[in-house]
Amino acid sequence: MSETRSDAGGGVGPGFRHENHRRPRTRREFLAQGLVAGAGLVVGPSLFALLAAPKSARAQMACSVSAGAGRIPFLCFDLAGGASVAGSNVIVGGPGGPLDLLTTDGYAKLGLPDDMLPQLLGQTNLELGLPFHADSAFLRGILSKTSAATRANVNGSVICARSENDTGNNPHNPTYGIARSGSAGELAVLVGTRSSVSGGNSQAPMSMIDAALRPVKVDRASDATGLVDTGKLVTLLNQADAGSVMRAVEELAELKLTRMAEDQAVLDLMRCGYVETTYLVSQFGDPAALDPRLDPDITGNANSLFNAGELATDTFQKTAAVMKLVVNGFAGAGTLEFGGYDYHDSTRATGERRDFAAGQAMGAALEYAARKGRQLMLYVFSDGSLDSNGQTDESADGRGKGVWKGDDSSTASVFMLVYNPAGRPQLTRPDAGQIGWFKPGGDLETGATRISNNVVLLSEAIVLNYLALHNEVGRLAQVLPGHGLGNSTEQDALIAFQPIR
Repeated sequence: MSETRSDAGGGVGPGFRHENHRRPRTRREFLAQGLVAGAGLVVGPSLFALLAAPKSARAQMACSVSAGAGRIPFLCFDLAGGASVAGSNVIVGGPGGPLDLLTTDGYAKLGLPDDMLPQLLGQTNLELGLPFHADSAFLRGILSKTSAATRANVNGSVICARSENDTGNNPHNPTYGIARSGSAGELAVLVGTRSSVSGGNSQAPMSMIDAALRPVKVDRASDATGLVDTGKLVTLLNQADAGSVMRAVEELAELKLTRMAEDQAVLDLMRCGYVETTYLVSQFGDPAALDPRLDPDITGNANSLFNAGELATDTFQKTAAVMKLVVNGFAGAGTLEFGGYDYHDSTRATGERRDFAAGQAMGAALEYAARKGRQLMLYVFSDGSLDSNGQTDESADGRGKGVWKGDDSSTASVFMLVYNPAGRPQLTRPDAGQIGWFKPGGDLETGATRISNNVVLLSEAIVLNYLALHNEVGRLAQVLPGHGLGNSTEQDALIAFQPIR
C-alpha cells in the first residue's frame, strides 16, 4: 500500500486504495484501507481535548443508535409436538367467550374429569385476567415464578385456531412481522433458540420472511455474551477508558471525513461505523451486561428467578438467555422452542410435568419484565393438539386428569399474555379474552373467524395485536402488504387489547 494521504480534491485518492482493489464502497473496505490511521496523522495533537468533550450523544442519535428496541419486547413460546392449550390449561368456551362453557363431554375431550369442570366452584382462576383452569400446569408454573403484583398487571386472550399435528410446517411464528413493525434491539433484531429460519420449530409465514433479519441462535449464556466482541481494548484498559479512546477515534475520524469529497451516503456509512463501534465498546465491553448468570434478578441469590440447579437445565438456560436479551432491548423479539410436547403416551403425568416447566418459563419472563419495569407480550403456540377419551391418570403427577390418547388438531388453540407495569392491559370488548370459539362437544369451530382455520392469517393477527398495543393498527398494510385480515371492521374483531403505548 502506498503512503496514506488524500488526493488534491479531498476525496479518497489512490493512497487509500490497495493495488488491484476496487474503490472502497462499504464500511469494512474503508476500515481495511487505513482511514483510521489517516485521521490520526492529521489531528493527533488534539487527542486529549477530544477525550474530554466527546460529541457521541449527537452522533448516536443521527446513526439511530438507541438504548433498547423502543418497542414492546416480544417473546414466542414454541411448544413443539402438539401441546394441550384449550380447556385443561386456558379455559375455552362458545361464541360468548371463554366462560360461555362447553358440555361435560366437551371438557372431557379436553382432558378434564367431572370433578374438575369449569362449571364447578373454584375450578377457574382469573389472576392473569385470562381465565385459566385452577389446576392448569401452565398456571401453576406461572404462579411459581411471579408475584401477585406482577399477575395483577397481566391480561390475555386465547385464540381458538386449528393447526396441523406434529409438524414444523405450521407457519406459526410471527417474529419477522414483529421486526417489520419496527422492533429491533441494540445488538440483534431477532433471536431464537434453534438454528432455523424462524428461530424455533414452527415456520414463519413466507410473506413475512426477510433473510436480512434471520434470528441469531441464542440458547445459553455464552451465546448472549458472544453477540459482542470488543477485542482486547477493554482488557488492556477498563471499560470507561476504552470508551473514551473509542470516542476519541470517532472524533478524529469525523475531522477527516469533513475533508472528503464523497457522496453523503458514503460519508454517513463511514461515520456511523465509528459511532456504532464506540457505542458497543462503551456499553458492552464488559460481558456482564449481557450475561444472565451475572444478573441477580435471574440467578445468584434467594430472590432470583432461577436457582443454580434450574439454571443448569436446558429449558431455563434458554429462557434466561433469551429473556435477558429481549426484555432489556438488546434484541427486538425472541423465540423459545421447547421440545417434547407430543406427550400423548396414555398418561397425563408426562404432559403435566412438561406444561409446568413451560409455565415456569413464561412466569419467569413476566416477572423479569416486572423487575426491569418493562412491558412484555408473550405468544404461546404449538403444532396441533391432542385429546382424551375420559380415562384418568391417578398417579401423583397425573393429578386425576384425563390421559392424553392421540393427536387432534380440532382441539388446538394459542394464547397471548401482555404485561404492563402501569396497570393491567384492558380488552377491547368484554368477550375479547377469546377470539373464535369451540363447539359444545369440544371441537373448535373452524368457521368462527377468518383465522380459525388458517395459520398464516393467525400469525398476521398476532402482528395486528402487537400493532394495536402500540396504537398503530393503521400501519398494518405497510407492515404486512397483501395481508388477509380483511377490512377495518373485520380486523377489529381480531384485536384483543387496547393500546398500552
